[in-house]
Amino acid sequence: MDKHNAWKKFTWEPRIAYFSMEIGISAEIPTYSGGLGILAGDTIKSAADLDLPMVAVTLIHRKGYFRQQIDPQGWQREFPVEWSPEKYLELLPVKALVTVEGRDVKIQPWLYRVKSPAGGVVPVLLLDTDIPGNAEDDRHLTDYLYGGDLEYRLKQEIILGIGGARILSALNFNIRKYHMNEGHAAMLTLDLLSNTRGRVDDPLEERASWDTHRVMEQCVFTTHTPVEAGHDKFPWDMVERILPEIVPFSLLRDLAGRESFNLTLLALNLSNFVNGVAKKHGEISKSMFPGFKIHAITNGIHSFTWTSPFFVQLYNKYLPGWANEPELLVRVDNIPDEEIWDAHSGAKAFLFLYIEETTGQRLDPDLLTIGFARRSATYKRADLILSDLDRLLHLGEGRLQLIFAGKSHPRDLPGKEMIHRIYEKIEHLKGKISVVYLENYNMDVAYRLIPGVDLWLNTPVRPLEASGTSGMKAAINGVPNFSVLDGWWIEGHIEGVTGWSIGPPPRENSTIVNGDNHEDAQDLYHKLENVILPLYTENRAGWIQVMKNAIGKNAYYFNTHVMMRRYVTEAYIR
Repeated sequence: MDKHNAWKKFTWEPRIAYFSMEIGISAEIPTYSGGLGILAGDTIKSAADLDLPMVAVTLIHRKGYFRQQIDPQGWQREFPVEWSPEKYLELLPVKALVTVEGRDVKIQPWLYRVKSPAGGVVPVLLLDTDIPGNAEDDRHLTDYLYGGDLEYRLKQEIILGIGGARILSALNFNIRKYHMNEGHAAMLTLDLLSNTRGRVDDPLEERASWDTHRVMEQCVFTTHTPVEAGHDKFPWDMVERILPEIVPFSLLRDLAGRESFNLTLLALNLSNFVNGVAKKHGEISKSMFPGFKIHAITNGIHSFTWTSPFFVQLYNKYLPGWANEPELLVRVDNIPDEEIWDAHSGAKAFLFLYIEETTGQRLDPDLLTIGFARRSATYKRADLILSDLDRLLHLGEGRLQLIFAGKSHPRDLPGKEMIHRIYEKIEHLKGKISVVYLENYNMDVAYRLIPGVDLWLNTPVRPLEASGTSGMKAAINGVPNFSVLDGWWIEGHIEGVTGWSIGPPPRENSTIVNGDNHEDAQDLYHKLENVILPLYTENRAGWIQVMKNAIGKNAYYFNTHVMMRRYVTEAYIR
C-alpha cells in the first residue's frame, strides 16, 4: 500500500474515537502535562494490546506544556519544549476547516501509530494549525498545552472538538462511539448535532429539528475532576464572538448553561454514558451535577509501560504472559522474597544513580526512601510531611530521606509558592535529613522515580483526588502506598496489608472538602514513627509481604486492561 494511503486501513471497520486534549505516549512526544494525558496514553496502549478498534484525537502542542527549571531560591521557571513532529509522526494529506472569530482556520492531522507487541495498532491523530494560509495567530493555536488566556483555550477546544470530528470525517473514519476524555473535547457534539438537522418549514419546529438523542447515542463522557477550576466555562459574549453558530446559540444555552458556556454541562447533556474515574469520584460527580446518571469506572495504568526493567525480568521469569494478562500478578507469592527485594534494590540503585547524575546528591540506599510526585497544586499538599520539621527530625533523622517532583501550572502562583516553601524547608533540613526535588517531572523521570522509592506518599485534601494513578504505578513495582483515603486508594487500601492510610476514613457519601492539615499530619507522623519505620528497619520479611500484597492485591486489578474491558462492556457496546 502507498505510504500516503497507509492510514486508510484504519477506516475499514467502525472505531471508537477517543478525544483528549493531552495524550502521553512517550517523553519524546511532549503532548501531555500530567495525569490526564498519561491516562490517555495508557488507555490507547491497552486498546492496542487488546486489539480494540480505536482512533485517538488530540492536538500537536508543538511547544509542549513547558520545561521546568527551578532556580537556587526554589522558584519555578518555564521554557518551551522544542521537538520535531516530523521525527516521530507522519503528516497526512488531508485538511479540514473550522471557523474562529469569523475566519477559516485550516487543520491538518499528523499520524502516530501506537503498536502493541501483541499485534494491535491504534492510530493517534495530532491536529495542527501551523499551516501556510492560516492567519499568523491561528498558526500558533496548537502550540502550547494549557497555554495562553481564556480565548486561547476556547479556540483550542474548537479545534479539538469540531476540528477533530471534521478530520475524522475527511479521513473517512466510520465512528461507532465518540469518547470525550474530560470536557475539553465537548464541542465535537456540536459538529455531530449540526449533521442531524432535518428540514423544517415551520419556525416553531426549529428547536425540534436538532436530534439531540441521536448525538447522545454516539457519545461517552468521562469527567475527571471534582475541582471546580477543572471544568471549563466561558462567558457567552466571548463564545458568540469566537464560535460559529453551527447550532443556534439559543439551543446551546439550553445544553451548556445560561450563565456561561460550560463544556462539562454540554458533554453531560449530549452523552448517553457518563462516568467518574473512581467509585468515590462517581458519588462526588453525582452531587456536583444532580439529575444526571453518572457511573464509575476506576482508572488504571498500562502495566508494562510502568514496570521497571528489574520487575519486568522477574515477572517474565515467574508469571509469563503477565504484561497482557495483569491478573496473573495475583500469583506474586510464587516469587521468592529475596528476588523481590533484589529487583527493588536494582530499581532503587537506578534511581539513585539518576539523582546523583542530575543533582549531585548522593542518597543512602539503606534508608527508607519516600517519594512524592504530583502537579504542584495546593490541594495536593505536597508539603504536608514537612509541616512540623521538629517532629520529622525526631522520628526520621538518620532513618529516612525524601524525594519530591512536580510542576506547577505557569499561572498557579500558590502552586509555585508551594515549591518555593519546600525548597526553604530542604535548606532547613540540610545535613540532617536528605531531601531532593527533581526538576521537570515527566514520563522518563517518573519511570525512574516511582519504582525506586520504598514508600509512595499521597496527601490530597479529601475528596478532591478524583482517582490518582501514580500510586498504581508504585504498586506494580512493589512500592506500598501511604495515602489519604481518597480516589482509587479507598478501593485499593487494606490497612497494613497493601499499605497505610493517612487521616480519618472517608465519610459515607460525603462531598464536603475535608483537609484538616494538623490532624492528617499528626497521623502521618504517628504511623511513620510507630508502624512504617519499625517494619522497614526491623522486619524485612514483613515489609516484603506488604510489597507482594501491593502487587497481588492492587496491581493485578488497577490497570487499563481491566479498565478498558469495562468501557467496552458498559459504554461502547451499549
